[in-house]
Amino acid sequence: MADYGHDLRFGSFLTPQHSSPETVVDLALLSERAGLDLVTFQDHPYQNAFLDTWTLLSWVAARTERVHLSGNVLNLPLRPPAVLARSVASLDLLSGGRVDLALGAGAFWDGIEAMGGRRLTPGQAIEALSEGIDVIRGIWAAGERRALRVEGAHHSVRGAKRGPAPAHDVPIWLGAYKPRMLRLVGRKADGWLPSLGYLRPADLAEGNKVIDEAAAAAGRDPREIRRLLNIMGEVPGGPGALLGAPADWAEWLLPLVLEDGVSTFILGSDDPAEIQVFAQEVAPALRDAVAAERASAGTPTGAVRPAAALARRRDGIDYDAVPASLAGRAVEPGDHEYEGVRHTYVWSGSPGLVLRPATAPQAADALAFARAQGVPLAVRSGGHGISGRSTNDGGIVLDLGGMDRVELLDRGRRLVRLGAGARWGEVAQALAPHGLAVSSGDYGGVGVGGLATAGGQGFLARSYGLTLDHVVGAEVVLADGRIVRADAERHPDLFWALRGAGANMGVVTSLDIEAAEVSDVVFAVLLHDASDTAGFMRAWGRLVEDSPRELTAFLTVVRQRGDVLAQTYAVWAGDDTDAATAALAPFLDLAPVLGQQARLAPYAAIMAPAPNRHHGQARMRSRSALVAHLDERAADTAARLLADGDATLFQVRSVGGAVNDVPAEATAYAHRTQNFSLAAIIRESRREHAEETWARLDVDALYLSFESHGDAAALARAFPPPTLERLRRVKAAYDPGNVFRSNFPIPPARG
Repeated sequence: MADYGHDLRFGSFLTPQHSSPETVVDLALLSERAGLDLVTFQDHPYQNAFLDTWTLLSWVAARTERVHLSGNVLNLPLRPPAVLARSVASLDLLSGGRVDLALGAGAFWDGIEAMGGRRLTPGQAIEALSEGIDVIRGIWAAGERRALRVEGAHHSVRGAKRGPAPAHDVPIWLGAYKPRMLRLVGRKADGWLPSLGYLRPADLAEGNKVIDEAAAAAGRDPREIRRLLNIMGEVPGGPGALLGAPADWAEWLLPLVLEDGVSTFILGSDDPAEIQVFAQEVAPALRDAVAAERASAGTPTGAVRPAAALARRRDGIDYDAVPASLAGRAVEPGDHEYEGVRHTYVWSGSPGLVLRPATAPQAADALAFARAQGVPLAVRSGGHGISGRSTNDGGIVLDLGGMDRVELLDRGRRLVRLGAGARWGEVAQALAPHGLAVSSGDYGGVGVGGLATAGGQGFLARSYGLTLDHVVGAEVVLADGRIVRADAERHPDLFWALRGAGANMGVVTSLDIEAAEVSDVVFAVLLHDASDTAGFMRAWGRLVEDSPRELTAFLTVVRQRGDVLAQTYAVWAGDDTDAATAALAPFLDLAPVLGQQARLAPYAAIMAPAPNRHHGQARMRSRSALVAHLDERAADTAARLLADGDATLFQVRSVGGAVNDVPAEATAYAHRTQNFSLAAIIRESRREHAEETWARLDVDALYLSFESHGDAAALARAFPPPTLERLRRVKAAYDPGNVFRSNFPIPPARG
């Protein structure tokens, strides 16, 4: 194979002289400004004339913003692979995914021995390099649950903890010349990086042949392996010729691309003028020439998916038909980003494809593609929800995380537009400078779309209402691909349904919401001994109902080592500390106080951004109920679940006040007489007994967001009969084929 169709990249190869350390840094900065893609440095740890390459890479990473960085090549005999793996991953994370890894087996053995290394035969050096690659890739495989074990003759790890994973799929390139090393490139590496000065005229073609044969024998596509080349003084006209004839350089390099498959050229020069000419004249001229030749020859181009990744594709999905608008951000099993997008907070998943639209038209493209595949479909905003089935096994996930814009539309009306993929911590931060807030649950990592279309029981609920009570419009991708705006005038029936049953009606891409005038709030945390669990909860409930509606309180009760602890989070919606103190004081008399604190803080401080690294870590099942009072039945049920070990946690949220000011028929969330929302986290091993205890509540209302049992009985309690019948009619009008059926499906009305 001659031209492998890789995109062209250009880099610099700089000498890390310690006599003038700022010079090499300046050259790296110049390389980035000039437009090069890559900056590399020699690595000879045994030479006192050079800066330490890894330290230099770290320094330059902090000084640059865009360019990729690599050693050229890093000396593996003096850099233990497990340590190097974590160093690379750490710097890659800190730099935003800009570190590449080029390795060498060690060529200057006198220097290596002087630094404590061990002289190896060529065969041993190759074996050591192969083992080192296994260790490095094993450390990076942070998603693997098992500890890493590599039993090698030269590099061994026994039970090492994996991670961190790099920010991007870090390629491993090998500096290689001899057949055995070239075969290792074909078997395991992502790139071949020789220097032109060490090659004979036919060596590139012969090396490619060896690499390609080894790759094929290992079940790999040879196009997976990038061909790189260091070019230094062996150029036409000798040193300095670049400055006089950049067009000649492009002409000279063209056959190396078309006939020898080279796609990355790295200039070995410490001359600032040469670096600039190489980046600004040679690179664009060569790109244009290669593009023209490829177009004429019909050469396939673009990223090549590794054979190992192709093998993990799922049946029923036409991966080659993914719309062009989505292909660049689509994630398949085997992709580096897959571990970060496959799961949710509660549910572990293994979808066959994750599509990540950034606009409503892209979401429409994604939906049309998904519908044509005949596999399960899930729609995800933040991925934190307990009830939402926003992942699946073998299907397609529409991840709206890229649609995260927060926009103030009209300060006078307090009107904001939120992308469905934004998270509430980000929303709170964006609105804080304007003195605004949206009541939105109790955790900043929750996504906008899921919460605001199901309810939104937040820290301002009693004063502000549910989140969805202040939604005044929504942009929605319908099942048939239409993009519509729903509000009181346009598609009013759909607008009604979206506020409580949005997951059943379409892909909501943005929401217009009226925020509240809220800046500072009083935030209190109280910890009580709740040994008399039922009695404590009854008294707590009475206090909440008697409190001013500016106070919204959440209660979490757990049993730890035989003790029952009750933690109250309470928010006073405003900065009146005297009124807040008066409202909070009675809570201190409920039971022995184990801890207390209260502070005046911006709402954004208590709804802070939170990382969303989901891997199904919660693994919980929950039950939900809405009740008018924490009466004897409700309190006794909670106490029994905890005492028997059926539940690990029992939570109560106050939802009266402004929540109940809204008429039941105004939104699809129709439960407007209850003052409390209950949720129990059930132990899987005690599930049957817990269900028996929970049934004693005998309630006919629940909150979808806290209910993980998506059966028909749960649906009937989520929506009263008149509401459910109306929802079925709306469903029939907007989703008659029941496309959106993964989250508490509402059957369309018939006839």
